[in-house]
Parts: sequence; C-alpha cells; structure tokens
Amino acid sequence: MAVHEHPHRSPGFHLPSIRRNRTASASESAVSARTDTHTARAYAFASLRLLTGFVFLWAFLDKTFGLGYATPTGKGWIDGGSPTKGFLSSVAAGPMESTFHSWAGDTWADWLFMLGLLGVGVALMAGVALRFAAVAGTVMMALMWVAEWPPAKHLSDGSPSMSTNPFVDYHLVYAVVLIALAAASAGDTLGLARVWAKLPLVRRSRWLR
Repeated sequence: MAVHEHPHRSPGFHLPSIRRNRTASASESAVSARTDTHTARAYAFASLRLLTGFVFLWAFLDKTFGLGYATPTGKGWIDGGSPTKGFLSSVAAGPMESTFHSWAGDTWADWLFMLGLLGVGVALMAGVALRFAAVAGTVMMALMWVAEWPPAKHLSDGSPSMSTNPFVDYHLVYAVVLIALAAASAGDTLGLARVWAKLPLVRRSRWLR
C-alpha cells in the first residue's frame, strides 16, 4: 500500500495579504465616512436649534424691553405695553378673527404668549426639554398661522390679503423645525441635553427630554 505524505506548510515568512488589507482599508473608510456624516448632521441640527432658539428668545426680549426693532422704544411690556394687543387686534381674516380680537391685550394672553416665547427660546438655546418645547412651540405657531390665515385671498374688508401661499408660511416651517429638532435629539451637541437627561425627574418623565 502506497503511503502519501501530506504536504506541510513551512513556518517561513509570508507576505501580507493585499486583498485582506484592501478589505480592512475599505471598511475603515466606510466607518470614517459614517462618523463624519453623523458629526456633520449633529452640528447642523445644533446650529439650527441655536438659531431657532434665538428667534424666540429675541422676540421675548424685544417685546419685553422695547429694543426698538419690532417693538418701539418705550412701548415694551415693562413699560405697560401689551405684547398681544397690536397683533391680535389687527387680525383681519380667518374663522377666529372675532375671537382673537376679544383676546387682544388681555393679561392672561400676554403672560401666556410671553412665557411661551421665553420657555421655548431658553429650551432651544440650552438644548433641554426639546419635546416639551416642540409641543408648546407648535401650538403657538398653529395659533399664529390661524391668525394670519394664509388661505384667504381677501381680508374681511374686501381688500387683497397679499398672501403668497395658501397653506405654507413661516409659522408652519418653524413648527416642523421644532418637531425635527426634538426628534433628532439636537440638544446632545452644543447643548445640555446629556446632563439634563441624567436628572432624576427627567429620568422618570421621558417627555421632559
């Protein structure tokens, strides 16, 4: 019976596998690309959060102190002016026209509106309670959308409304931005969301994140 010896690999020097190196290099490149994309997206959302927060916070400050922009100097909230009277009393279209007129200048409306601006602005700037800010801000934007009533081609007095779009205006855009920021956890980057999430109250109530 013939005996065949099985070949044995010699323990000599072996060149590294080029194919293996290429595969590892491609894998590392893919991971690096995903990381870079995630980082860029995180900073983009953080920037959007800060800019949107400044819009709300600036509106609060201008209406409170009369900084001379939308609110004339000397007619701020602290000077006895009403943050809602001018806007709500000028509503001239839509199904809630008379309702908004009756709310204009009311103390409860002023306080609710200003607290909303302050709360949403601070939450966005700090990157905390974004879910709550999204709900509160969306309600505010929805009411302001109804007050502007873009679907109307004419005002109640018959004059052209000058509406540029029958549905989409900046109030809806802000509402969608608020929801997107909360969904993307935009407070994790350049914000205090991670610290906020560790608080006992926030741990028990996830809607506060």
